[in-house]
Amino acid sequence: MKKKTRILIVDDHVMIRLGLVEAINGEPDFKVVGQAGNSEEALAIYPQRHADVVIMDFQMPGADGAAATSRLLALHPNVKVLLHSMYEGEEDIWRSVEAGARGYVSKSADVEELLSALRHLVNGDTYFPPAIAAKLNARRKRHSLSPRELQVLKEIVAGRSNKEIVDSMNISEATVKMHIANMLTKLGVLDRTQAAIEAVRQGIIHLDA
Repeated sequence: MKKKTRILIVDDHVMIRLGLVEAINGEPDFKVVGQAGNSEEALAIYPQRHADVVIMDFQMPGADGAAATSRLLALHPNVKVLLHSMYEGEEDIWRSVEAGARGYVSKSADVEELLSALRHLVNGDTYFPPAIAAKLNARRKRHSLSPRELQVLKEIVAGRSNKEIVDSMNISEATVKMHIANMLTKLGVLDRTQAAIEAVRQGIIHLDA
């Protein structure tokens, strides 16, 4: 009998995990060997489960899916990670791929697509459906924000003025303006309002995080 692919599911929603377990265990070539509700649990149980593929949620308590993927692969470089997320922003996808994820599937996709993605990874391929691949390609053309630029952007999304940013970050107003100018150029927008909108649209900042 052919050896089944071992799957570890990492998601902070119990009902989602249970649904995935039922769907995956119903397939002749897969077996769920463990579940975790966050990245710390996943890192703790992986050595005992030795999964071939990890299905990783993006937004979880503690480290997000991209950070968890990076940490997991640093310790276990042979595991294949599939991001399974309700977030589909360019930055979310980009960070996950940069961390080493081999695929990215929206939680709005049907279970057949998820199973297909798993089989792509098992066969040594990647899996990025057209809409996800288009966002990934768009992000590749854009320069990353520096840590300071990202911090200023978060302040802008929070609705703070330049003066408030000066006080919050303990930098000069000239430095704030410089960071904003660089940030607007990298985002391809003309003003602070557009920058805030793009930050949320692209997944650079999550309002519910």
